Amino acid sequence: MEERDLITGMTEDMSIRELTDYAEKVSMALIQKFKSLSLTVALAESCTAGLVSSLLTGVPGASAVLWGSFVCYTKEAKVSMLGIDSRDLDAHGLVSGETARAMASGAVQKSGAGFAAAVTGLAGPDGDGSGIPVGTVWAAAMFNGQPATAREFHFTGFRNSIRLQAAIAVLELINSVLDLNGVLPLDSKTNVPLLTKK
Repeated sequence: MEERDLITGMTEDMSIRELTDYAEKVSMALIQKFKSLSLTVALAESCTAGLVSSLLTGVPGASAVLWGSFVCYTKEAKVSMLGIDSRDLDAHGLVSGETARAMASGAVQKSGAGFAAAVTGLAGPDGDGSGIPVGTVWAAAMFNGQPATAREFHFTGFRNSIRLQAAIAVLELINSVLDLNGVLPLDSKTNVPLLTKK
């Protein structure tokens, strides 16, 4: 399943601080949800280079559910660390839904986790010669062996802003694949997003 230009909880005028605060709240809610499901998650990150993992491990107790993260920044790393066929990468490109899905699948196979998420994209400031615009990001998530869901995003801003927006998109895709509300209402006492069934 592929969806393009997913509407997220982010807005274009959010500052890095606001994006970070939002990411931390979503991370906390997701760690709580993974704990409630007794579900382990593995990550495969390219353009975010471990940022998604960093956000999740910022939550106390994340070690109970986070298996770890493969930082696969290059084509060679994707092949050697995740077992992706280099011919598939050549055929589809490093920034594509097919590659994001293959990364998520590889993370599941290598870790044995019940859930995996992956991200690949162009954070800039320069492109990679493929003609894909800077700010293009593909994320994928795979739950309990089901086919991976991949989504395409288009972000603007400086490199670090794009990387942070991409990390948040991965967190929101995880939320979506777990079949939870896309908008996270806040608990009135703790000010932490509540992840409730639709």
